[in-house]
Amino acid sequence: MVAIRIIPCLDVKDGRVVKGVHFENIVEAGDPVEHADFYSRENADELVFLDISATIEGRKTMVDVVKKVSEVVFIPMTVGGGIKSLQDIEDILKAGADKISINTSAVKTPDLIKEGSKKFGSQCIVVAIDAKKTAENQWEVYIESGKTPTGIDAVEWAKKVEGLGAGEILLTSIDMDGTQKGYDVPLTRKVSDSVRLPVIASGGAGTLEHLSEVIKEGRASAVLLASLLHFRKYTIAQIKDYIKKVGIEVR
Repeated sequence: MVAIRIIPCLDVKDGRVVKGVHFENIVEAGDPVEHADFYSRENADELVFLDISATIEGRKTMVDVVKKVSEVVFIPMTVGGGIKSLQDIEDILKAGADKISINTSAVKTPDLIKEGSKKFGSQCIVVAIDAKKTAENQWEVYIESGKTPTGIDAVEWAKKVEGLGAGEILLTSIDMDGTQKGYDVPLTRKVSDSVRLPVIASGGAGTLEHLSEVIKEGRASAVLLASLLHFRKYTIAQIKDYIKKVGIEVR
């Protein structure tokens, strides 16, 4: 098994870190630069920064905030939100990101995945898939911060983005997001089994057992964490110690 990555996620709105449930009921959780600095010093493996209102507000990612965060972070950083063009990708990478994450624009203009991976390398292109369960073993892709259903099957979309040149999938269960009741393991497993790409599991972590469950049973390559870390329920060190103890290799 590939060494698992522990990745804090900073959902940023109006320049502040926020956290919600099912992508709604947003509460503030602090300053993005302070959080990023803390997680970098705590030896997180990577960091994900998502400007969650950029797409809805029809604007680009706050490059100035990305620059500030990149100045204090010495681990790989993925940035998403409002990225619609190759120029946007270039601007974000120049601001200090190592990878970009696209969701709405990937669905609306799939060629951006192909062209982005050609120009910047597939390792830079993360496709975020926000999925909601519609029936047993079926999940639908949602865009625009989980507000708009697309009619696209999440597993089939994962296969398509792999073919277009994506280097990684960030898979979020809208049903489990912010609930702290555990990841959607069946969804994660179905997507992980359908592609050769690394799949980052996101949405629902509430206990350390949830992490081992989605890694072992869901075959996730990495776990994305927000509530568990932002409110200091666990440290990165405690999480890594636990994962090692249950026999999972961690970076």
